[in-house]
Amino acid sequence: MAEENYQERTEKATPRRRQKAREEGKVARSQELNSAVILCLGIVTIYFVGPLLLTQLKQFMAHMFMEAPRMSADFDSIMALFTSNILTFFLLMGPLLIILVMIAYGINVLQVGMLFTAKPLEPKLDKLNIANGIKRLFSIRSLFQLARDVAKLTIIGIVGYLTIRSQVDTFFTLSDTSVPVFAGAMGKMALKTSLQIGGAILFIALFDYAYQRYDFEKSIKMSKQEIRDELKDTEGSPQTKARVRQIQREMSRKRMMQEIPKADVVITNPTHIAVALKYDQAEMEAPMVVAKGERLIAEKIREIAHSAGVPIVENRPLARSLFNMCDIGSYVPAKLYRAVAEVLAYVYRLKQEAAV
Repeated sequence: MAEENYQERTEKATPRRRQKAREEGKVARSQELNSAVILCLGIVTIYFVGPLLLTQLKQFMAHMFMEAPRMSADFDSIMALFTSNILTFFLLMGPLLIILVMIAYGINVLQVGMLFTAKPLEPKLDKLNIANGIKRLFSIRSLFQLARDVAKLTIIGIVGYLTIRSQVDTFFTLSDTSVPVFAGAMGKMALKTSLQIGGAILFIALFDYAYQRYDFEKSIKMSKQEIRDELKDTEGSPQTKARVRQIQREMSRKRMMQEIPKADVVITNPTHIAVALKYDQAEMEAPMVVAKGERLIAEKIREIAHSAGVPIVENRPLARSLFNMCDIGSYVPAKLYRAVAEVLAYVYRLKQEAAV
């Protein structure tokens, strides 16, 4: 990543910023850690499966030497031999290669999880910018990589020298041994040296991984303004949210006003509060509040009720209690059953008298 100015970026990245960076392939990942783990586990794998591979290789070579006198020198025979040898090589080395591929894939998953994106492969014209290239060349990240590589080469040289030096005496005692014994001893020495060098590389890789995480967290930090802009994008500006709430209230109020003509009674305070009730004994377990409001809305409820011929009853305590205790669309609470029943009985009596 190119070096950027982070002086104003003091806030930790939001989950949305992290997800966006991940989709672009920007994650905390250390190639050094991948190489070190593959080297160390690869050496351990060779140590355990090496004898089996060596046995199979010896059998293959013995077969080749035994069949050599009977082999023809024509083109078809040579191609058949070559094809057979290639197939045998992959059969012998297949298990080792599969294990190494699994190790490489596993260490990547442990670092960044499951991630599939083609963003890093997209061509970027800014990479052709000479000024940006020089800036990256002398960036803190480049200096860290230089120091890391110098330290890695130095440690590898020191560890390799000390390991080989500790085995020099053993090496000179092998001059009188047979070829298999000599080859076995040299193989063990090579494995031991490689494993110790791999351990040193792994030690450096852990520091590199820590730096990569630090650099990644630093690169995705956000300024307070960026957080505000992101919040505005995800949740909308305060003006937009206020407008949405206003539209929702207007739609809810419109639906409420449409229910008033279906009400059985409107109970008022008499001017400040109005509550419209509806009760269908066959469908409802209790009277329901279909509309309520105060001041201008209460006045509008009374107007609609008057136009629709819905009885309007003044009962200040009941109107206040219904307004405070009930939401629109909710049933009347049990403690108000008696008072509401008296109002409904009065209304039904008025309707019967009017019908006569």
